[in-house]
Order: sequence, then structure tokens, then C-alpha cells
Amino acid sequence: MKNLDALIIFARVAEMTSFTRAAESLGIQKGRVSAVVRELEQTVGVALLHRTTRSVQLTEDGRAFYSRAGDLLAEAQALQSMFVGNGAPLRGKLRVDMPTELAQSIVVPALPQLMALHPELELELSSTDRRVDLVQEGFDCVIRLGPVVDETLIARPLGHIRMINAASPGYLARFGIPHTIDDLRSQGHQMVHYTRNFGTRLAGWEYPVGDGYASLLLPGKMQFNSVQTYHEAGLAGIGLIQAGYSALAQHIARGALVEILPDLRPEPLTASLVVAHRRNLSQRVRAFINWIEGVLDHYFD
Repeated sequence: MKNLDALIIFARVAEMTSFTRAAESLGIQKGRVSAVVRELEQTVGVALLHRTTRSVQLTEDGRAFYSRAGDLLAEAQALQSMFVGNGAPLRGKLRVDMPTELAQSIVVPALPQLMALHPELELELSSTDRRVDLVQEGFDCVIRLGPVVDETLIARPLGHIRMINAASPGYLARFGIPHTIDDLRSQGHQMVHYTRNFGTRLAGWEYPVGDGYASLLLPGKMQFNSVQTYHEAGLAGIGLIQAGYSALAQHIARGALVEILPDLRPEPLTASLVVAHRRNLSQRVRAFINWIEGVLDHYFD
């Protein structure tokens, strides 16, 4: 068991390229992490990590050792959960990231169900609109909207989010109701810009053309990197917005927002549950995935 713990600690340092972040994710002292890795290196007789003041990287021997260690840990994890039934309570810590809107409106209200099923589970739920590094930041799984291009990750499709165009009644009273793309230009419409990172190229106003989609960069003086504040900007009448129908449905129902250009909706967003490229997942991760798929079943198209 001691050797297995050493492999777990070493693998976490290798994945997060940091003794400090590895210690935080494992809930142990940084000094213990350093000592365990040093002892492991003495045992195997080679340096496994390059250490500098700024980063920690695997050596050539370290990469080979990490690959075999990953296989051993996966086998140990599978062996440990071999006789654990699906109804057994989850134990230990689970670290998850998902979009803020999804966490606030759907997942957090459902968490009492998860707590009742698995009272010994410790959950760290990160809700952010930035794209976290699943491995280096130590997440067990994340929910992502949009394409997953990293081949080292495994994406499990959850569904699609229907996107719509919307504006406040006050905004439309000032600029008029557009019925075509040309109206967006001729009526002088403004759009609210959403971006994950300021300073990057703005996405523009998306609309369908033939079998694909095109983008029109409408004027707009305000940018937001939070989905919630982006929605609030639309509600405040700052400009046109394009967002998921599920998030805007309550505002449309009470008349605070109006859907426009229903025949020119932007491309639906693909939603995926993403895990690291490992052969086996822990029992608590598998159970959490099954639970959250049920919670989100009605949210996605």
C-alpha cells in the first residue's frame, strides 16, 4: 500500500507539473509529496523529475516510469472496485468543473440528491466559463460546451444546447425588430460581445448559410467574459445577444427578453462530459457521471 501511495503521489506531480498543486489536490503537505518522490527516485535508482524554481517536468526515465505507473494504478483501481456494487456509497474527494450557468441553475439545486445517495462523498465543484486544464488542475471530470480538440481527453456526448437570438423589448423599441441579416446592418443594431479571454478575436453574429454557418461582426462597445453578465447585458438593453434557450427561457416567458430572427438561429452548442485519457475510472467518478447524466437529461436537446 505504501508503494501504491508513492505511485499515486508521483503520478499527480507528473500530471500537474507542480509539487504544490499536487499536494493541494491530494490534501497533504507539500513536504510529504517532495519526500515521497525523493524516496521513490532513490528506490528505482534514477531521477524521475527535472526540478526548477518555475516548473517540474518528467525526465526521459520519468516518462517511461509514469507510463507504466499509470497502467499499475489503473489495474489497482479496477481491482479495488471489483466487488463494489453500483449502490455502494461513494467515498473520497471528487473534483469537477462545469459552466457557471449550468452549475447554478441545474446542478447545485440537485446536489441534495447526491448527498443523500452518497453522504461520505466530498465534492469540489468549480464553476467557471474559462476552459480549465483538466489534468494539470487536478479535475476528475469536466463538462464542456463546444468542440473538444485535445486528443488526450475522452469526451462523452451529453447532447446539444439550442441557441437563440434575443434582445430586450426596450432595445427593440429603439432600434426596431430585425427580420433579416440585412436589417441588422440597415437598422444600426448593436451586439453584446462574449469572449472567454479579452484581447482575442471577437466571434461576431452567427447565422446559418446553406449547410454551414457564417459570422457577421456587428458593432458593439461592450465585452463580457461571464455568461451571466452577458445575459444581464441583454436584459439591460445594451444590445443583441445569442445564448442557450434553456438559460433564457424564464426571461422570455416573463417578457424581459424577446426572441428575434427565429429562422436564423446560431449553431447548437455540443455539450460533453470530459475525463482524462485513462483506461479505468474510479468508482466514484463513474457513479458521478451516471448521476449527472440523469440530472442533465432534460437540459440538453
